[in-house]
Amino acid sequence: MVAHSSGCMGFPLRLLAREVYDRVRAIKGDSQVALITGEERIEPNTARYLCCTVEAMPRDGAGSAFVALDEAQLAADRERGHIFTDRLLNTRGREETMLLGSATVEPLVRQLIPKAEISDRPRFSTLKHIGPRKLSRLPPRSAIVAFSAEQVYAVAEMLRRFRGGAAVVMGALSPETRNKQVALFQSGEVDYIVATDAIGMGLNLDVNHVAFAGLTKFDGVRMRRLLPAEMAQIAGRAGRHQRDGTFGTLAGQRSEAPEFTDEEVYAIEEHRFAPLTHLFWREPEPRFDSLQRLIDDLEATPEDPALRLAPEAIDLTTLKTLAEDAVAINVRSPGMVRRFWEACSLPDFRQRGPDVHARFVARLWQDLSEGYLGADYVAARISELANMAGDIDTLQGRIAAIRSWAYICQRPDWVLARDEMASRARGVEAKLSDALHARLTERFVNRRTAILMKSLGEDTGMLPITLSEDGSVTVEDEQLGTVTGFRFAVDPGARHEDRRMLLAAAEKALPRLLGQRAEALAASDLAEIELGRGTLRWKGEELARLEVRDGTVTPVLHPSREVAALPNRASEALLSALTRWLEAKLAPLEPLERLHMAARDPEAGSQARALLLNLIAGHGYTSRERAGIEHLPKEMRPFLRKIGVTFGALDIFAPALLKPAPRQLLSALGIDRRPLQEAMLPVIAGGKKLPSGYRPAGEQAIRIDLAEKILRAAHEARAKAQAKDRRRKFVVDLALPISIGLEQDSVIRLLGGAGFRIQRARPLAEGVCGPPRPDLWEWRPSRRKQERAAPAQPREGSAFAALADLIR
Repeated sequence: MVAHSSGCMGFPLRLLAREVYDRVRAIKGDSQVALITGEERIEPNTARYLCCTVEAMPRDGAGSAFVALDEAQLAADRERGHIFTDRLLNTRGREETMLLGSATVEPLVRQLIPKAEISDRPRFSTLKHIGPRKLSRLPPRSAIVAFSAEQVYAVAEMLRRFRGGAAVVMGALSPETRNKQVALFQSGEVDYIVATDAIGMGLNLDVNHVAFAGLTKFDGVRMRRLLPAEMAQIAGRAGRHQRDGTFGTLAGQRSEAPEFTDEEVYAIEEHRFAPLTHLFWREPEPRFDSLQRLIDDLEATPEDPALRLAPEAIDLTTLKTLAEDAVAINVRSPGMVRRFWEACSLPDFRQRGPDVHARFVARLWQDLSEGYLGADYVAARISELANMAGDIDTLQGRIAAIRSWAYICQRPDWVLARDEMASRARGVEAKLSDALHARLTERFVNRRTAILMKSLGEDTGMLPITLSEDGSVTVEDEQLGTVTGFRFAVDPGARHEDRRMLLAAAEKALPRLLGQRAEALAASDLAEIELGRGTLRWKGEELARLEVRDGTVTPVLHPSREVAALPNRASEALLSALTRWLEAKLAPLEPLERLHMAARDPEAGSQARALLLNLIAGHGYTSRERAGIEHLPKEMRPFLRKIGVTFGALDIFAPALLKPAPRQLLSALGIDRRPLQEAMLPVIAGGKKLPSGYRPAGEQAIRIDLAEKILRAAHEARAKAQAKDRRRKFVVDLALPISIGLEQDSVIRLLGGAGFRIQRARPLAEGVCGPPRPDLWEWRPSRRKQERAAPAQPREGSAFAALADLIR
């Protein structure tokens, strides 16, 4: 086809049309190739090559230079034969026409088209009959063919139990599901495929042997034995190109095992079949003057003796049923008759019988007779089917229903917003097909259990069990479970009876795998380790618990049960790495460690040691009221300042410990259990429980070190004013606290806590202009603070003086 300037090919299956469309598109480009089926239309404006199903194939070949009809022998099919016959007789290419099919149709082609040139393409490989085989003795890469869904399911279930599972192919599956099941077999994930006679056409498989579970089928009219040509069509799936294949029957079934006759074996092996005696025909261009004239034309007898009137198909049955119904009362004009016939030609994808299909078409016609189907109505019907829940039969039913709507949406004169609705229908069909493939695989494939079953009695430690970076534990790409951190959990989707087997298989290899994982983690930068609530965690799982010790910041590591169970070498390497990581992580707490060291220093004295212990207990700060600073000798203050202690107006603190990093570490270690302000913002909203490191200031709270900066500025303003006049009040510049974020009322409350009292300035008299008078401040510490700051001296020689000397 691609050697011509244009071309059109008709295929018996949507699956085949799509396969060839992809191949031609790879050669000619997307814009040059069209795909036309009943349920899907991809038609670029510049397309020169058409890949179609026979029913959707343009009757005139779209004026193409080349035309081909695939599987021409299907012109003898009872249901679809008349379509193939019409294309065989009437569709021609300008330059070349090819009819591809079995040799059985050759005599009729010579009779109907005397000038046709006949060319043979012999089969390269041979087929050999090897007799019946039990299911347990079927060779790998076998296909088992059955002729009912019940038999397909029964065989597939037995294969799942004893041989690890099978792919399933039936005519009721959507093309997408069929492709996925075939890919399951082709990839080698399963060694068997169970199918109906749908396997005989359009599927190219790497099959070595075909086993027939039966040799009779229901053809829509009666139960009958397969014809030798039909047997050969199915058996011919075995062997490819120059690789020979075998065929036979499936023995050991409940009923008597079927068997081929010697004549059938000879016909299949030698590829010799009785030629077809007739092709089915139906008037391809009926008249649409009236419904009765249309029916008469469709039932007209062909004149050529090689042709036979086709049996009444579902479309004609529907037409005759609805022609006598009230829905057809207004179908009178030729245009309406043609449109009515197009509605009756809707394929019965659901296969629920003529009556049910006729009712569906009647409901469809009620809308079509008035014009178009509304986009909202079609979208609602499609949405109703977009349900991926249910068993295999339920999903098959939904797929059949959505295929009906996909066909409807392809009609340009039936649906408004056709392209959008067609895209929605295809999307739902794709999702349903994925869900059906998943159900089939879940029910009939258990590769994981099959792998482990093969290893019973062997050392499962030798299985190729792997542990991936994401924690998945697999054997030959089959999931056994997951490892989170160093904790293993069996796959939750495993069946109850398989869980013990999976656990036993995994546990034999896990010590080695987890040891390797621990050593790899120890050799890394430990960037994924998290410190929080007094524990070290990796991937959400606890590695070690931290125990805080008195007299030091560095805690003791207690490994979790999983880490302790690792091989000794791996466990020791990991704990050493965690210890080094923790020491580096705790660097911001070095100021707190200096306080601990100073508290142990004999030179500190009891008073300084008491203050240091208060600071340590407060995790870097304490209020002057609780510090016991009145007992601290003045000569010890330089010693404390040297190790980073600041003596403030209201608090004594280590400024380096009020930064975000040390506060976060103290919280993560579980040392400081007060609320944490992650960023240690200068000012935050107040409340009953303030975060660690803050002092209340009215309705706000301010970090302790910044509060001291504001108080120090106020004391400097007081000292500067009182240097001139001891009784003089002074002005405090509020620019600093307000720039930090404190509101004016909060500043007043903060300064008030340190003994500063504000005297509001009187407003200017009415009519007086000028700058506003400043607020004045005075410092009046409470009497209690004055007593603590300068305790009264007892009289010399009194009992109180003697007691004071004793206390000193």
